[in-house]
Amino acid sequence: MAKKIKLAIKRLIMKLKNTTWILLGVAIILGVGVYVYELQINPQQEQIEATNKQLFTFDEDDIKALTIETEDQTYKFEKTSDENQPWQMKEPQDTVANDAVISFLTNLLVTSESERTLTVPQNQKKDYGLDKPLGIITIELENEKQHKIVLGKLNFQGELLYAQIDSSSPSQEEITINLVPKNFQYAVDRQPEEWTKNK
Repeated sequence: MAKKIKLAIKRLIMKLKNTTWILLGVAIILGVGVYVYELQINPQQEQIEATNKQLFTFDEDDIKALTIETEDQTYKFEKTSDENQPWQMKEPQDTVANDAVISFLTNLLVTSESERTLTVPQNQKKDYGLDKPLGIITIELENEKQHKIVLGKLNFQGELLYAQIDSSSPSQEEITINLVPKNFQYAVDRQPEEWTKNK
């Protein structure tokens, strides 16, 4: 009888040892998996999410020309090689541009992020003020690429603007709308004399 008890205890110890090793192995695999996720995969996903929020990926120095279309007027600006007068207005008149006003806009273009995006049917554009926009900014880059942001009306809280970035074809059934900082309203809704340098 004692022999049987000893044998049963031995078998139990062997089973426990095997189970312990299996559990230890599983714990190591899980630990390595968490380590890889936290240090490798998760930061990459956060980077992708941050990039997706940014309106544009070009730098301020990449901007060669700007066109701002408002309800009343169209303004065209070109970058110059003169450090003292970096921007020249080309339309509606040919004169030196107000560098502070243009810098405010270019900085906004490269640093702003979209707070949220919405996908809505094309026929709902007018609900967001995109059928008669507050302003349309066309950006021409040094590499000849163009980008466009169409600014609609303020959201319900009056804190953000609805905007279409590099808008899709009118034939598409749905459009993507971004919620962008209200500062874009201040950047384009200006008196004509504000765009030019005071002499």
